Amino acid sequence: MQTAVYDKLSYARVMSRATSVLLVSRSRRMRSLLAELERVADTDAIVTLNGETGTGKEVLARFVHERSTRRSAPFVPINCAAIPEQLFESELFGHERGAFTGATTRSIGKVEAAQHGTLFLDEIAELPLSQQAKLLRFLENRQFMRVGGVKKVAANVRVICATLRPLDEEVRARRFRADLYYRVQALTFSVPPLRMRREDIAPLTALLLEGLRAQHRLPPPRLTRAARAALLAYEWPGNVRELRNALERACLLRAGRPIRPVDLPIVVAPLLPATPAPIESHAPTLAAVIREAIESAIARNRTLAQAARELGVSERTLQRYTARGSVRRATNNRGTLARDDVEHAAVGAARAARDTAPHDSLVGGGQVHVHGRPRA
Repeated sequence: MQTAVYDKLSYARVMSRATSVLLVSRSRRMRSLLAELERVADTDAIVTLNGETGTGKEVLARFVHERSTRRSAPFVPINCAAIPEQLFESELFGHERGAFTGATTRSIGKVEAAQHGTLFLDEIAELPLSQQAKLLRFLENRQFMRVGGVKKVAANVRVICATLRPLDEEVRARRFRADLYYRVQALTFSVPPLRMRREDIAPLTALLLEGLRAQHRLPPPRLTRAARAALLAYEWPGNVRELRNALERACLLRAGRPIRPVDLPIVVAPLLPATPAPIESHAPTLAAVIREAIESAIARNRTLAQAARELGVSERTLQRYTARGSVRRATNNRGTLARDDVEHAAVGAARAARDTAPHDSLVGGGQVHVHGRPRA
């Protein structure tokens, strides 16, 4: 499998082609999983995918479908958790006219709709025990009867299951039938969460941003280095789904301007202020982060001591900047910081951060802006 370049893909194409998302993966775990799925794709064996919410189980199911000889036939998903117990059999197998009140015409079910293709049973562990028996009977003989019907219908479908909770634990808790478990567990694959494959966050982010740009017709979105660092540091309990939602929020709020940490949901960047800083940089660096923090603190306080308390550092720490020429503790005759001194302090702090950072660090060049005016 070769990794393709996806920066030209529209959102619809990204979401409709499973390989678009999967081929950008750099994770060894994910690559190994894809290789295993590809080996079993061209068979009719039942595949079960076990993973946390948002890990992309349906995307992987589509990957298996697209790698099989059934790729030209339908891929039909059904969310077992979203169907009321009394309607499950009708949804899965269809019904005949007059089978129940309101059944004015014959209706085919998901199994019949997936004929010669793939039936994806999402959240199979959520099926009520009474419906699990009916599903087991279908899986064993690949025949079914529509609700209200008397004739058996043969089904030529490939079945892929997905579950949030391990099925063996559900069997021990008596929430899942053991006989159904043994029928679907032979080829069970665990999908790693995003926090266990952090190397995939950057390529997934680039792909999702391009998709969101196309979906919402926005200028090409850009991430600042600080925002990228926040994305990489977060645990992502909601996995790829949560990542996409966070990026969508930021893209819509910024509308083409560089996305900063403060534009991400507060859970992603919890240590940052809830309101954006007054300074906007097109290439935020370590120096910019320090500069923004110091500028904001000094602008809100009348003395260096008060600014230090707000920043959570000692006044002596800021005095060490003074010794290096980065922050000049100058006060007027009232003991407060004058406006010019505020500007000199902020500029000095940025210069100090730039001068003391390693050559290959995130600190870059560029002008320093204080109160909307460029300073050398």
